[in-house]
This record gives sequence, structure tokens and C-alpha cells, in this order.
Amino acid sequence: MRTFVFYLILLSYTCTVMGNIIILYLVISDPRLHFPMYYFLCNLAAMDICFINTVVPGMLKGFVHQGVHISLELCFLQSYIYFLVGTAEFLLFAVMSFDRYLAICHPLRYAMIMHRHMYIRLIAGVWLGSFFIIALPSVLVLNLTFCNNLIDNFFCDTGPLLKNSCTDTTLIELLSVFAASSLYISILVTFISYIKIVLEIQKINSADGRGKAFSTCSSHAIVVTLIYSSCIFLYAKPATGQGANYNKEVAILNTVVVPLLNPFIYTLRNQTVKKSLFDILLFTRKQ
Repeated sequence: MRTFVFYLILLSYTCTVMGNIIILYLVISDPRLHFPMYYFLCNLAAMDICFINTVVPGMLKGFVHQGVHISLELCFLQSYIYFLVGTAEFLLFAVMSFDRYLAICHPLRYAMIMHRHMYIRLIAGVWLGSFFIIALPSVLVLNLTFCNNLIDNFFCDTGPLLKNSCTDTTLIELLSVFAASSLYISILVTFISYIKIVLEIQKINSADGRGKAFSTCSSHAIVVTLIYSSCIFLYAKPATGQGANYNKEVAILNTVVVPLLNPFIYTLRNQTVKKSLFDILLFTRKQ
């Protein structure tokens, strides 16, 4: 069973990395994809590559060598990158849902609102917002005193670090919960945007058109629900009260399953992206 899970995660990891690399290449190389929606998807692909490479290699190592430990220095680095990219992805989901709301509900004003400077500002705001949300908790964690220099976990988030601390962590736990709770703004923006999109879709006269639109929205909603629910379970509560083994299972969902779904649901189902991919494959075959 352990071997089966190892190869399953390895396959998911490979598909995720390759799928997102393909998306990056298509968006950068094909002028037909030089639009805000695809630039946001390109950023999501880059985030997923960074996100999965932060956690999964250590996870796979844990399957090969039982009882994996992480040094404090590596744990700090992994934790910081994980939360920076994860928070940025949360905020990007809100930006992407708002972008789709503008495109579907205000198509005539979309080009005027979502111009080049606007989407660059939004992407910059995603990364800056992520940095400031995790900055203070990260600084406080760096100043903790730890009981030993090894963490017994493949996945080094706040919980294992705080449990290894010899000093009081109450303030950090409260700040961490506050930082996680601040991401509810992302959930609220996403939820309101999709509600408005659904209401607008209902006005479409064509049953086929409504069906395609609802199919796309429901697929997006599944991915968003998975990542939001898993992150709320992991981080919107005090870290030291969490069960380590159960959290590992939720972490696998958050770090393996969701990044695998993103490229296929958000991008590779898109007709323009599929046509771009087909054209490149056809051109490569002719060469």
C-alpha cells in the first residue's frame, strides 16, 4: 500500500508540474492568449509549480525513508515559501473570480476596466498582500527558542514549529489565526462574484449556452471549495491543538490534489488553450 501511494503521489506530482509548464509556455508563446484571464492563469500555474515543489519532494522522501526529519533552517524556509505562495493563491482566486464577473456581467466595459495596468496592479497586489499577511507571524516564529533542531514531519507548517518551541506561542497562534481569517475576504469576494455570475447566466436564452456556462462555473467551484475548506481546517484555528497525523492527510489533499486539478479545470478545458496546444503539437509534428 505504501508503494502504491508513493507512485500515485509521484504521478500526480509529475502531471501537475508538466501541466503547469505547458500552460506557462502556451500563454507566453501564443499571442491569442495575451489577455488578462490567461495572465492570471499563468500566475496560478507558476504558483502551483512553486507550491508543489515546496512540499511534495519531502513527502516522497518520507515514503522512501521512514521517519523523515527536517532541520529547523529548512523548516523555516519551507514554511515561509508555503505560506507566501498559498496566501497569494488564495488572493489570486478572488482576483480571477472578479475578472470573470467583469467579463460575464459587464462585457462592454471589461476592456476599459481590465486594461494592462490594472491587471499588473492586481497581480502585484496579490504578491504584496501575501507578503504583508504572513510577515509578522513569520518574524515572530524566527525569534522563538526551540527544544531541538529537528522537526518530525515531511510538511513543515506552523503547527510542527510551534509544538517544538520551548517558549510561549500564544501571540503567534492568535496572529496566525487572524492572518488565516483575513483570507475570508478572498472567500467572500469569490462567493459574491460567482453568485452574480450564476444570476447573469440564468438570463442566457440558449439552454446549451447555460449548460456550458454552469459546467465551467461548477468545475471552478469544486476546486475553490476544496482549497478553501482544507486551508480553513488547517489554519483557521490554533495550531498546537491540531492532530499531526490527521493534518498530514489534509495537507496531502491541499498540496497534491488541488494543484493537480488547477491546470486541467481552469486552463486545459478552455477551448482557446486547447486550440493553442493542438496548433503547437501539429507544428512540432510537421517539423
